[in-house]
Amino acid sequence: MSDLKLPGEEDKKPAISFTRIAIWVIVGAIGLYLVISGLMGIVVGKSG
Repeated sequence: MSDLKLPGEEDKKPAISFTRIAIWVIVGAIGLYLVISGLMGIVVGKSG
């Protein structure tokens, strides 16, 4: 486990896979839903 790199490898950036993007989109959507539903619950709870 060394930090030695092969020739030509220093310019490469790690590729982000489609699966990782999809997971982040799903997790973000769930988080956004929880935040919005929580805010709606606070607003409705105070008015009623």
